[in-house]
Amino acid sequence: MAQKVITTYVDDLTGEASSHISTHSILVDGAGVEIDLTDDNYEKLLELLNPYLHAEGARRVRGAARAKGKPKAASGGKDDSSAIRAWARDNGFDVSDRGRVPASVREAYEKAK
Repeated sequence: MAQKVITTYVDDLTGEASSHISTHSILVDGAGVEIDLTDDNYEKLLELLNPYLHAEGARRVRGAARAKGKPKAASGGKDDSSAIRAWARDNGFDVSDRGRVPASVREAYEKAK
């Protein structure tokens, strides 16, 4: 049986489908989110944040700041994505080189382990 998986990238703000979607991490007071945005919407976000990011007393933070709590689980993270993509391609799945790995592909990978 052959399978064809089609991945559609969607802007989380507008719902617009595009091949030019990137995932961005936003961290405020130790709580973070990841949001998928088109290049235009990311530029709009940066314009809105610009006065705050460049305020006279603002200090740049280097590295990944984390809220206190449990460390992130190893499964489902970026480290697994390359292995899952390689497995998926070897097993007839069509996956992109970037963006989220579809849940159906992750599930198939976990079942095959």
